[in-house]
Amino acid sequence: MDTIASLFSFITTPVSWVIVQFHTVYGAVFGPDTGWAWGLSIVSLVILIRICLIPLFVKQIKATRAMQTLQPEMKKIQERYKNDKQRQSEEMMKLYKESGTNPLSSCLPILAQSPFFFALYHVLNGIASGKTIGVINDQLLASAQKAHIIGAPLAAKFTDGSGKVGALGASLTDVRVVTAIMIVLMSASQFYTQRQLMTKNVDTTVKTPFMQQQKMLMYVFPVMFAVFGINFPVGVLVYWLTTNVWTMGQQMYVIRNNPTPGSKAQAAYLERLTKHVTHHGKVGRRSEKAIIKAIVSKGRDRNEFERKFINGLSKAGLAAQADGTVLKSDSQTVTVAEDGTTTTTTTATAPKRQQPKRQTKAQRQSGGSKQADAGAQEADADADADASPTSLGKSEQPQDAEPAAKQAAKPGAGTRSKAQSGQRKNPQRPKSPSKK
Repeated sequence: MDTIASLFSFITTPVSWVIVQFHTVYGAVFGPDTGWAWGLSIVSLVILIRICLIPLFVKQIKATRAMQTLQPEMKKIQERYKNDKQRQSEEMMKLYKESGTNPLSSCLPILAQSPFFFALYHVLNGIASGKTIGVINDQLLASAQKAHIIGAPLAAKFTDGSGKVGALGASLTDVRVVTAIMIVLMSASQFYTQRQLMTKNVDTTVKTPFMQQQKMLMYVFPVMFAVFGINFPVGVLVYWLTTNVWTMGQQMYVIRNNPTPGSKAQAAYLERLTKHVTHHGKVGRRSEKAIIKAIVSKGRDRNEFERKFINGLSKAGLAAQADGTVLKSDSQTVTVAEDGTTTTTTTATAPKRQQPKRQTKAQRQSGGSKQADAGAQEADADADADASPTSLGKSEQPQDAEPAAKQAAKPGAGTRSKAQSGQRKNPQRPKSPSKK
């Protein structure tokens, strides 16, 4: 164990130094030999490490979003090779390689914490064994051994015997009760973190190996914590419980404010955003503008929740713009140019065109006969004006005027044909007058 600790002294020495610095601060308030001073030093170490890991966590979120965008392609591969599991796995790995994503990216924060966890374990194990490690000298070693957290020594374990626990100034019952409670809380917090990720922040419409992996981790990690937790000192349990609580709170914040598209969390978020925007008539935060901008840019590729959000804004007389803002208008058209500029055109709603009432058969027939009579009368007047006694002879007048009047009196010679009045599709050609 000493050989391993010496090999990783480049980690154990900085970790022990950070703990000592925090202990100096808290020792001045609570006393140097109290459990509060050493316990809060470990908690502060966790917070410092997790703050340093925030950029890695952001990278993890981006990688997870990239995995979500690949889900339609994954679904196609599953349907295409549903009878060939080996070919399906090969195509999945090829897709991951081409897109530059990694399905194991969700484990990055845990892998990054492992060296710090390892270093803290050896520091606390050295305290339990009475050995100095890193910058912890004999004086600090004696102070840490006297520290108790809710009756359990900082270096005590669940598997320790009564003799070793008695040497640290505590009872075996207190140690096992405290460690058992901390192990249960540690496993429960880990399970809840994975469960809320699977039930709220995953697109359930597409089933991928990534989802199966997350589901497996949801049950494997709590069991691992419960099994290995009985061999952890109380100080390490404080460290791991604190980091699990931090992860759970961080995950809840991300799920609430930046949910995965197509998940239940997105449905709840867009419902809250619809109420906020319709009440205030505008978008306040930059993150909300970014989400609205992403929804508008999808166009026809929007999911059910995103279409419901756009329709909710339309019913409230609002329209989402391509830049993420929301404007009030009856009817708006957003045009996105090639250079990225947006143009909004507002148009008034045109009145509806009223359709003419449909006439009955009797009305159509009476209307057609009236038009035919009017046409006949007009034709008679034209014939009387053209055929005067001074220009025509008596023999020509009755022969020319009579056919014109008869032709005008025909049903198809009016201003409207029978097809327009609704009687016949093609008007009948008038018959030529018989020659006398």
